[in-house]
Amino acid sequence: MLTVESLREFGANTKDGLSRCMNNEGFYLRLVNMALDDPNFDTLASAVENDDKNAAFEAAHALKGTLANLSLTPLCEPVSEMTELLRAGRDADYAAYLSQILGKRKALTELRNS
Repeated sequence: MLTVESLREFGANTKDGLSRCMNNEGFYLRLVNMALDDPNFDTLASAVENDDKNAAFEAAHALKGTLANLSLTPLCEPVSEMTELLRAGRDADYAAYLSQILGKRKALTELRNS
């Protein structure tokens, strides 16, 4: 089960995330749970697999906004880096970014399910 403390230990800036949710812990935790189930993770994975940089950018950009607003720093940082590389149209090892992102998502999902 996710708690503010477990999110803090994960590396989230819960103080900032909570402030964006009017310090309502229940609301914040509900939004974090929703973010973990965001279909843009699957869209991003598919786009990277298919080398569709436009679709990857759209999915990464959407995730970046959600994750940044919730201050889920360990997830937000690689998504933000990937977003900016895609925005610039640069060639990069997007599969490595995706692996890092999905690994952090899995770790956070495991916290939720424990």
